[in-house]
Amino acid sequence: MSAPDPVAVPVSEELFAPVSPGVELCYQTFGEPDGDPLLLVMGLGGPMNWWDTELCEQLAREGFHVVRYDNRDTGRSSRVRGRVGRTQLVQAFLGRPTRAPYQLGDMAADAVGLMDHLGWTSAHVAGISMGGMIVQTLAVEHPERVRSMTSVMSTLGRRTVGWQHPSLLPMLLARRTPGKEAYVLGSAKMWRLIGSPGFPTDEDRLRARAEETFDRGVSANGVLRQMLAILNQPDRTRRLGEVRVPAAVMHGTADKMVHVSGGRATARAIPGAELLTVDGMGHDLPPALFDSFVDLVRRTADRASTGADARS
Repeated sequence: MSAPDPVAVPVSEELFAPVSPGVELCYQTFGEPDGDPLLLVMGLGGPMNWWDTELCEQLAREGFHVVRYDNRDTGRSSRVRGRVGRTQLVQAFLGRPTRAPYQLGDMAADAVGLMDHLGWTSAHVAGISMGGMIVQTLAVEHPERVRSMTSVMSTLGRRTVGWQHPSLLPMLLARRTPGKEAYVLGSAKMWRLIGSPGFPTDEDRLRARAEETFDRGVSANGVLRQMLAILNQPDRTRRLGEVRVPAAVMHGTADKMVHVSGGRATARAIPGAELLTVDGMGHDLPPALFDSFVDLVRRTADRASTGADARS
């Protein structure tokens, strides 16, 4: 007997929310409005379509009202002024003071502004890579707005953990060739470097996502501004120790972009956090791992609803 067709999920058009003076975020919703509110936050240079539609629909079928969105400087959201040079990035990478156009705290405030626009007093939040840093910042700077937190392939700002493999630096700092085909080819090359060796993603799927990403809008300067915000982030170890909502951390042992030590340190810092390490997982979330991610987000959210968390 064949498996039944999945239940259809309501999906909105792409919508826009003014979240602060000069910043408007593009977002999309999945699921019923009376579901558990879940905000998905993407990583460096990643627009909301990097949260696969199938994954968002799967989360909605688990009872969530899902919102994915473009961070500032990505996709169809606002571009922010302020030029960042590669010299600034190198200085910041070396730990020297640099002036950034904005900080991760500003990006966390964007998420709060989006929640205000949606009428959400609080939400479950999940973030990937830089998005994990943003949801951690949400949890420490706006704790009343967070019901539960899931941080994926991310780190907590301590420079002795979560480092990048040195082989990635030349490509991260390389100047980009303009044009759609160059973007698609460069994207494929990067995902081959940092993707999950144990769960390879189909090349056609990667190409289709890169084409959609380019068509929705890319900003090389925006990526540099986000990168500088990452390099300027503080060490959140102490403040994460004050988090009193259910938390979970998911990280791959084959991650070259953010070493698994970053995920382990994050889980140790948060009281009662669950740590899920995945052999063969790199710095992506391939379809083979959708079930693991959805199960982790659902059971972390359920800890908030049942009170089985680390609240004092």
